Amino acid sequence: MIVRTLAEIKGTDRDVASKTWNSQRLLLARDGQRFSLHETCLYAGTETSMWYANHVEAVYCVGGEGELLNDETGEVHPLSDGTLYLLDGHERHRVTAHTDLRMVCVFDPPVTGQEVHDANGAYPLLAEQPHETAS
Repeated sequence: MIVRTLAEIKGTDRDVASKTWNSQRLLLARDGQRFSLHETCLYAGTETSMWYANHVEAVYCVGGEGELLNDETGEVHPLSDGTLYLLDGHERHRVTAHTDLRMVCVFDPPVTGQEVHDANGAYPLLAEQPHETAS
């Protein structure tokens, strides 16, 4: 069993930030699961371009307002508390945060926590052996 809080993740290697977002990685590949789970805040007034060429991502908005733009189709979807989107086709997309957006994100395969978006907005596919037990 794994029990972990956001408070204990703050300031560790599981607390990752960029210019447009901060992500606390609650579950990572090293936890030995088939997915990773993150809580991510996209900062108000920012736009983030992303493309998960190597991962499927489900995102559930639990607070804030913004927009999701599918760069491949031009479709725009409003984001607010209670909205889910799934990137099961590895779509290139952008998220614009009108207010701070609080998102719960699930990645398959799980990320290691060390990934950073490359020039295309993608995470590389990194492998890491599980080594943590419960904490």
